[in-house]
Amino acid sequence: MDKHPLHVVVYTDSAGIGGAEISLGHLVATASEDIQFTITGVSSVVVDAIASRRSSARRVVLSDNPFSHLATFYSLQPDIIHINLCTPWACHAALAAALGLPYTRVIRVDQLPLRTTDAIALWKTRFLSLRVDAHVAVGEASCRRMEDFYALGRNSVISIPNGVPDCGEVKEHSTDQSITNKSIIVGSVGRLDAMKAHEILLKAIAQVEQTKVVILGEGDERHYLEALADKLSIRDRVHLPGWVEHPQSYLSTFDVVALPSRSEGFPLAMVEAMLAARPVVATRVGSIPEAILDGKTGLLIEKNDVDGLAIALQRLRDNPALRIQLGQAARDMALANFTVEAMTQRYERLWQDVMTRSRSSRLWVPRPRD
Repeated sequence: MDKHPLHVVVYTDSAGIGGAEISLGHLVATASEDIQFTITGVSSVVVDAIASRRSSARRVVLSDNPFSHLATFYSLQPDIIHINLCTPWACHAALAAALGLPYTRVIRVDQLPLRTTDAIALWKTRFLSLRVDAHVAVGEASCRRMEDFYALGRNSVISIPNGVPDCGEVKEHSTDQSITNKSIIVGSVGRLDAMKAHEILLKAIAQVEQTKVVILGEGDERHYLEALADKLSIRDRVHLPGWVEHPQSYLSTFDVVALPSRSEGFPLAMVEAMLAARPVVATRVGSIPEAILDGKTGLLIEKNDVDGLAIALQRLRDNPALRIQLGQAARDMALANFTVEAMTQRYERLWQDVMTRSRSSRLWVPRPRD
């Protein structure tokens, strides 16, 4: 009997391009040529961006109508539907439609371990999560939070951290200068919204002299951040260039990368900085502490801790050797664990694993958990 190529339908209901969609694009681009991909979603911009990473990928843009999802998935008859969720309560229509196909395996990937206080959304999220063939989150801490938030059972969610391509180590561009005048550039990458807590970074920068900050991203908080910079009298030390297509190109100009987020899964910006051998100062949220080991591969602070961030930045400003030490250790860890190749291999093994499982009970009762 001829063995047909594995057909994976990738789905996201995201309306814009962020870390979750970029990670999905990395996966599609890197996966084995033997795998057939169809990229689906509700935004043509997002679908085209992901599909452009693989010349052979088909593209299907769906309406918000749940019946459109069911009809499309039924017509495609894939082996696997791989659903990428920006929030745990996203993609309900796609999950419900996918679970209605009797011979298709369904994988959900939660990028952010968030809890909803809406009872209906919580019930829907739990109900659909219990029926998928595999449930993934982007780190061990994220897995445990999803299990606790939605009563899924311990060890029912699998950890596969996001990976990024290795663009190579970049040299410490200002070591000699820093030794003499202790001047550094702090970079940060992320959309300008409250979750990324860029205002915490600006308040910390105001306490640390001879330090400039460059924040790559765009969002609703631009005007607030600009006004705050004026209020703190640091406008001349703050640069907001907006959305940048390839933020990695800026890493050679950064001495330190700061990620003061209030909530994260496993941010791509962190891994990109690590692979570039840049020391990272980040908050103890999500699965960040699985990559940033305090004092070994970076520095950790508590969320909303302006003083703690200022102390960490001053410490790195005053110690170029520590920056190099932390950056190199971070690169070594990222090369061993967080490349796009490592991520893709884990997903390919998962896809093959779910294809060998019996799914006779999945449509009507939760499958047993180990």
